Amino acid sequence: MAGTKKQYIINAFAMQAPGHLNPGLFKYPKDEGRKYNSIHHWMELAKELEEAKFHAIFFADVLGGYDVYKGPANLEPTIPAASQFPINDPLYTIPAMAAVTESIGFGVTASTTYEAPYAMARRFSTVDQLSNGRVAWNIVTSYLDSAARNFSLNAQIEHDERYRIANEYMEVVYKLWEGSWRDDAVLPPGNPQGAYADPKSVREIHHKGKYFNVPGPHLCEPSRQRTPFLFQAGTSTAGRTFAATHAEAIFLNGHTPGLVKPSVESIRKQAADLGRDPQSIKIVTGLLVIVAETDEAAQEKYKELASYGDHEGALALFGGWSAYDLSKYADDEDFRFSESAPPAVRSMVNHWAQVSPQGLTWNKKTIAEWLILGGNGAKLIGSPTTVANELERWVEVADVDGFNFSYASVPETFRDIVTLLLPELRKRGLFWEDYAVPGGSLRENYLGQKSQNRLSKSHPGAKYSWKAGEEQPASLNGS
Repeated sequence: MAGTKKQYIINAFAMQAPGHLNPGLFKYPKDEGRKYNSIHHWMELAKELEEAKFHAIFFADVLGGYDVYKGPANLEPTIPAASQFPINDPLYTIPAMAAVTESIGFGVTASTTYEAPYAMARRFSTVDQLSNGRVAWNIVTSYLDSAARNFSLNAQIEHDERYRIANEYMEVVYKLWEGSWRDDAVLPPGNPQGAYADPKSVREIHHKGKYFNVPGPHLCEPSRQRTPFLFQAGTSTAGRTFAATHAEAIFLNGHTPGLVKPSVESIRKQAADLGRDPQSIKIVTGLLVIVAETDEAAQEKYKELASYGDHEGALALFGGWSAYDLSKYADDEDFRFSESAPPAVRSMVNHWAQVSPQGLTWNKKTIAEWLILGGNGAKLIGSPTTVANELERWVEVADVDGFNFSYASVPETFRDIVTLLLPELRKRGLFWEDYAVPGGSLRENYLGQKSQNRLSKSHPGAKYSWKAGEEQPASLNGS
């Protein structure tokens, strides 16, 4: 199969919970999901994935339980299946994983809706320092009503308003990360002043906006990257605009490359319209890969794994993602044709039906079976040749730059990818033999450029950069 010679970005897509996109799979004998609260579990996984040269481990996160199905506010279907519940904050394991690795990066999901930007900036600067510049921030605005209630709100802030808040939030953290400390503020040992840092080179940011008043200065000295590498995963109109403005890498989900392609084109066009290089934005898509020596063996493995899945837990995930409670519908109702089902549900189900075996009745049981492994993302099942061919098709059709590989069983799914799929990709020249910058920052390895630790000049955050010798960043004058 003819393909581009673009070398793919490959991340492990994980969650610090017993189950991520695989409700019930903690019962599978080889699964180690129950070790999610062991620091040694994550350290060992980081070492394995670095040995295989994964670009990063991308940690998803949510701030509430999936309580829509059989709701309202009902976690009874969620808890037995461990459907992203319980879940730990991923940021705190990053220093331990960084301590036993040198090059692999760590993407951490964190919300602009429920934490003050001053505190968020400090947390990420700290972890970027302790990881020697290997942390990325996956910027989200959050989507669960359960999270809003637990943060003392009666309901979620309206969708587009969350993005308006997020845009000002980014302005605040750029000022803290890029413009609060001058590049030469920290003085070398033995300097004539006998000082740690020059007080004239550390300034308040005096941010006063609609949503935030933050005087500063930033509490942390600059880390290697200053601003962590920036991921974003919004797919709405407001989300795509936000991504085109701020993101250095974008995570898109879709069932087929043809469905992902319009989002890729829209984001790249908007980025160009904003004065950014559209090809500098790396776009990765989420996939579940079940790979074995033959197509038949892979299908058998998929069936075995799925047999441990929890149907009720899968429908709980669907309720959280879609905000629709399928328990209100009859068990035999085919949601492709249901006049009572919301259009969004019919649309999702019809997309799944296009890439699944024909002749299925898309009722609740079928939906649960579809979601049990890999959730709402695409699934590639087959031999190394079959899967590699399909990955090439995704890159050719959708113009994506790489993939977030989720797991059915951890670490088994990743080990199968390492031993079976990556050699095939390397044989085709589609995956690197080693990091572009061994021991480098996450930004250096994602962009493939040594010494590219900082935001690019076309990025909106770069205008706040306070360079050595400057009186103050021009962008902060009069602020």
